[in-house]
Amino acid sequence: MVTRADRGRFAEWWWTVDRLLLAALLILVAGGIVLSFAASPPVAERLGIDSYHFVKRQAFFAIPAIAVLIGVSFLTPRQVRSLAVAVFAVSFLLLIATLFFGVEVKGSRRWISLLGMSIQPSEFLKPAFVVIVAFLLAEGAKARALPGRLLAMLMLAMTLAPLVAQPDFGQAMLTAIVWGAMFFLAGLSWFLTAILAGLGAAGLAGAYFLLPHVAGRINRFLDPESGDNFQVETALDAFVTGGWFGRGPGEGTVKRVLPDSHTDFVFAVTAEEFGILACGLLALLFAFIVLRGLERARQENDAFVRLAISGLMILFGVQAVINMAVNLHLMPAKGMTLPLISYGGSSLIAVGLGMGFALALTRRRPRVDVAFSPFVFGGRERTA
Repeated sequence: MVTRADRGRFAEWWWTVDRLLLAALLILVAGGIVLSFAASPPVAERLGIDSYHFVKRQAFFAIPAIAVLIGVSFLTPRQVRSLAVAVFAVSFLLLIATLFFGVEVKGSRRWISLLGMSIQPSEFLKPAFVVIVAFLLAEGAKARALPGRLLAMLMLAMTLAPLVAQPDFGQAMLTAIVWGAMFFLAGLSWFLTAILAGLGAAGLAGAYFLLPHVAGRINRFLDPESGDNFQVETALDAFVTGGWFGRGPGEGTVKRVLPDSHTDFVFAVTAEEFGILACGLLALLFAFIVLRGLERARQENDAFVRLAISGLMILFGVQAVINMAVNLHLMPAKGMTLPLISYGGSSLIAVGLGMGFALALTRRRPRVDVAFSPFVFGGRERTA
């Protein structure tokens, strides 16, 4: 039993970490394993491997993901910055290496084999990128001699170039959205915000005209009759057949025909077997994590901590929204996983890293909370 009188490092961590945020994240990890039981066995059987191959691997990767989540949450803000720089440097080099030595899947080189394991470097690059950009924007605002905004722009260009070259337009778009949101939160004027939005629209238009696979996805989204929309249409059928309460665990059929039912379309499997209400609860859990994190960021006085928490939560939330929107045919297919739920070792551990950063930065430091909020430890004024 840990008491407030204890002075050990674990006791200090326990009484300063956001335990509700931690609990919500652990629930998502456990939910990912449960939903892997529901979605992955038919996929494994089609591939001629053990029925519970993906379930076992999801549970296996959950262990280091939780270890990273909790271990990183012990860090100080300074240590978070140092780790982010190291992770970014290694991930960027691996990202470049995938262009030459990566495994090609569906026309893209996003994976590289390292020590007998397949790694997707872009997953680890994203949270590290957010922390570094937050530092550049915060320091640039404090020290006018440091061109923080210019360096952040160069960081974006340097990060997007290999992502587009893979090509991985979904991750590139997600990275650009989070970067733009952080720039806005850092105090960018509405005029410059409009210019950045225009540049983003121009980039999207350029991708449409220059990248055939991007044009194909957008065309199929706008006109379902123009191409193969089998996965998206099947996912929509899952929501209809599942209804409010679902057909019951193991009773779904969508997972038997969807190639990506355990990754990109696990949300549709959830709808068919557990119902729309279960999907709503899952969406509310994601919303709780994001809103709680943003509320903690709002109360921070340190610009770096505030921007980093905000960026990490926006990254987490936008990725979840994109995945769910694709399942509901509200936007073109992106190949984006549902954080902590979809199968994938790189995604699971990388999200654990990003949320570990967030937990470390949201730990209570000496200050006084004066605003009432239902998201903050009972909503009372207190000294942390």
